[in-house]
Amino acid sequence: LQLVESGGGLVQPGGSLRLSCAASGLILDDYAIMWFRQAPGKEREGVSCISSRFGTTYYTDSAKGRFTISTDNAKNTVYLNMNNLRFEDTAVYHCAVNRRPEILVQLCGIGPSVFGSWGQGTQVTVTS
Repeated sequence: LQLVESGGGLVQPGGSLRLSCAASGLILDDYAIMWFRQAPGKEREGVSCISSRFGTTYYTDSAKGRFTISTDNAKNTVYLNMNNLRFEDTAVYHCAVNRRPEILVQLCGIGPSVFGSWGQGTQVTVTS
């Protein structure tokens, strides 16, 4: 089971990025998937979750209205489209999974601690 995040980079405030999470050894449609982030010296913070099987998404307050999560089951990949980026979005972004997609909202509400198998992450730096 492997998750590989990519798509991060340097961006100015107000800019956009599209993060990808490519999965191997598992079928993402079988899982609840979370994007979370961790900034230096801070705890992991959930950003957004999705279950393609149940058609459910969840966004934390920091992501609402700016980020969009989606999946491409044919590519077994999850995306996070991030718009109107802010300095405080600077962090390493990871994707992770949980085997209970039917309770996605509850899981996402709990946070990253109930998700596992994340990869090395991709760095997002918002800087002027």
